[in-house]
Amino acid sequence: MASPSASLLVGQGSGGVTIQVNGKSVDVQSAADTPLLYVLRDELGLHGPRFGCGLGQCGACTVHVGDRAVRSCVVAVSDVAGPVTTLEGLGSGGQLHPVQQAFINEQAAQCGYCTNGMIMQSIILLNNNPSPSDADIRQGLANNLCRCGSHLAVIRAVQGAAAVSA
Repeated sequence: MASPSASLLVGQGSGGVTIQVNGKSVDVQSAADTPLLYVLRDELGLHGPRFGCGLGQCGACTVHVGDRAVRSCVVAVSDVAGPVTTLEGLGSGGQLHPVQQAFINEQAAQCGYCTNGMIMQSIILLNNNPSPSDADIRQGLANNLCRCGSHLAVIRAVQGAAAVSA
């Protein structure tokens, strides 16, 4: 089922739908109504986005579509508009994205299941607010669930990434 906020159509390729993923044009063979998450994981072998709840409520499946954080479990591949960036597509020149590095520096993961969503959402947060307060960070990540309790380390990581990018 497609999310109304993500509904803009992409080109139709020989396999059905053509999308841009991590800077490469990809002809998708899956049915047009297949959730983007399944295409990324099962068809393209990208395992940064995770299946968590399947309802778009936990954030584990978050990817970037253009400059927005999108829950890929509830967006049909045919409804994707703009380039898709996954955790694997962050960074450049062999360097991690500053948020990825900050998460490592702060050891902001225990089991790591939520880390993809936390990182992807944090990047969008910092793009929109380069100097967030603790309250801004908490609000920006409020819909990303973590059961391990690594929230304080995540907040420190976002603060660290903001300081590096400033």
